[in-house]
This record gives sequence, structure tokens and C-alpha cells, in this order.
Amino acid sequence: MLSEFMTIPAVYMRGGTSKGVYLMTKDLPADPKLRDQVILDIYGSPDARQINGMGGADPLTSKVALLAVSERPGVDIDYTFGYVGIKDAVVDYDGNCGNISSGVGVFAIRRGLVKAVEPVTKVVIFNTNTGKIIEALIPVKDGEVVFEGDFAIAGVPGTGARIVMNFPNSAGSRTGKLLPTGKVRDTIILADGRSIEVSLVDAANPAVFFKATDIGLTGTELPDDCEKNPDILAIMEDIRRSAGVMMGLAASKDKVGPAVPKVAFVAVAQDYLTSDGAMIVGNRVDLLARTKAMTEMHKTYAVTGGICIATAAMIDGTVVNELCSTRAKNSGEVLIGHPSGILEIFVEVRKNPDHGWDLAKAGVCRTARPIMDGEVHASRKAFQSQHSHMETPGSVYP
Repeated sequence: MLSEFMTIPAVYMRGGTSKGVYLMTKDLPADPKLRDQVILDIYGSPDARQINGMGGADPLTSKVALLAVSERPGVDIDYTFGYVGIKDAVVDYDGNCGNISSGVGVFAIRRGLVKAVEPVTKVVIFNTNTGKIIEALIPVKDGEVVFEGDFAIAGVPGTGARIVMNFPNSAGSRTGKLLPTGKVRDTIILADGRSIEVSLVDAANPAVFFKATDIGLTGTELPDDCEKNPDILAIMEDIRRSAGVMMGLAASKDKVGPAVPKVAFVAVAQDYLTSDGAMIVGNRVDLLARTKAMTEMHKTYAVTGGICIATAAMIDGTVVNELCSTRAKNSGEVLIGHPSGILEIFVEVRKNPDHGWDLAKAGVCRTARPIMDGEVHASRKAFQSQHSHMETPGSVYP
């Protein structure tokens, strides 16, 4: 009987190369643990297939956006991003997702939370995960959001209308510093005793970068290549957890959350085949990068991660700067070669005589597409759960 379920207004939407359920916080329980239990029920978690819910059994499709009309001056929407655990009963709020962010302005306009203004509506978003502002420029015609267009992004079939996402003042998203340790390079000792040079940068999301060649890779590897070699994932996780402690995100490696910091290996621009078998010629990109999405290799490259790596490319002395093309360093436009194609990021990084470097601005272009408007059914038991089987979230809900 449907009386066994609660119905919650929802939009299922693709934002960039991710998709998820967009919900209003007012439609969810106020208690954080109870709210997370309802979200897990909506997604069908924990279950490797997420067969009983909206989750797509993939880190890129197990994401949630929680939205509210903002009471902050000059801000339209408060937005919280969550990674919804697939095999684990946890919703992690440690970082933001730039792709899901690109759907927030679309949601706000379509729901009448922000007035549609032609030809472009600016939606000012406050991301609670990072405490930072995001500006979304949404194309509008005849009072409606425009979705059809000729802009293409790697990892999404076809084309769509271009959404411009600006991330002003995105430095120090979690640590308060663009360079959390104050250095452009640090050394991490791996579990097997080897040492490796890394660069720790915090822009849009904190991340740690290292050279692919330092662990015997070329940088052209695809997700399947890495998934078949568990040593690669183990080394990346080892580096990521060590970096989390060095950044001050956790007191010990075992306390580092699964979402941040991000970790990526980078390489010089070179020819490579995408996951779809398309050839990317080396002179079309400025560097190659591969990153993780929670416990799996990312099939594309995260927007916030792209902002961070592009920022690192502009800072003299980082491992990313060493490998990045001169063209990118001179222009501030960084073309990142990832497993599905190319991600284009615009950044402006300036030297600061007082504290080294400032990230003046960062931006990226995305597309979005609503897939479903309606209601999701959540078990009444989820609303009444005592949370006895839930794990501790990666961070407290912002």
C-alpha cells in the first residue's frame, strides 16, 4: 500500500557528467541523521546495485543536492551536496561537486525560486559544504530555461545549452589556505617505505597531486586499467589519506573521510585513447590527469577537481606546473585530458607578496538536463528509523 510510503517532491537531473536527485530541505526531516536515513532509502542504499532506489550503482550517479531559499544577503539559494554511499549506509558532505552544482540554478529557475531573466539569468548559490559562493549563468528564453544548444562536454552524448559556472573566492575551500602546508611541494612516505613528491592545493576542493611516472604509470591509463590493478588504487588511497592529515583535515590517516581530499596522478600531454576508443591528440590538451571518485576511478574528471588542478598548474613549482604546457600557464585556460575526453577550466592566479598566491577567479562551462519531475517514495520506516545501522557520516551536515 502506498500509505506505507512518504512522498517527497523531487527532480532527477543530470548536471554536467553526474546526475542525482535534487530535493528541498524543507521537504526532509530536520534531524540530520533521520534526513540521511531518508536519503539512503530514496537511493536504495546500502546495496551494490541500489536496485531499490534512484541510485545508479556508480559514484557519479549516487549524488544528492539539498536546496533551500537563502536568507543570506545577495544569495539566492543555499545548496548542500552529498555523496550517497552505495555499499555503505552513509551520506558524505565533506566536499562539493561542480557538476551537480550546474543543475542548482536550473532547479531554482524552474521551481520559481529565482525569477527568469532573458537572455541569461544569474543565480547566486551558497555552497554549505565549502562556505563558498558559486555563480551560475543560465540561458533563458520566453521565461523558460533553455536546454538545447551546440555546446558539448566530454562524457555526455550530444550537445546542450551552455551554462557558465563561476567559482569566485574558491581558494581554501576546506583548509582556509590555497597551499595548506605553505609549500608548493611536500614528500609523502608510502606504506611500502617509498617516498613520493606531491603538491597539496585547496581550490574548490582540496586535492593532492603526484606524477604518474613516480608510480610506474604513463598517465594515459583508463579506469578499467586501474581497477584491474588494485595496487594503483591502494597507492592513491595511501597518498590521499596521508595528504588529508598533512592538510589538517583529520588527526590520523584512518580518520580521513572518503570524499576529500581528492587525489590525482598527472602526466605531460600526449596522445591517448578515451574509454570510448576516440583518439585525443596530445597537442589538444595541456596535461593528462586521472582521479578517484570515492573508492573507484573517475570516468571523467570532477569540475571542482579540475579547478584545483588548473590552479595548481598556475603555481610555480608544483608537480602539476612542471608537467603542464607553457600555453596554459600563459593563458590561464587549462585543457585537462581525462578518460572521457577534455575538460576546459579557466583560472586566474596571481602572485601575492604577502602570502604567495591568490586565486582571483575560476570558471567552467557545463550543460544540464532534467530527467524527471515528480515525487519519490520513501519508506515511512525511514522517517521513523532510530539509525541503529547507520555509519557515522564523513562530516557533520553543514
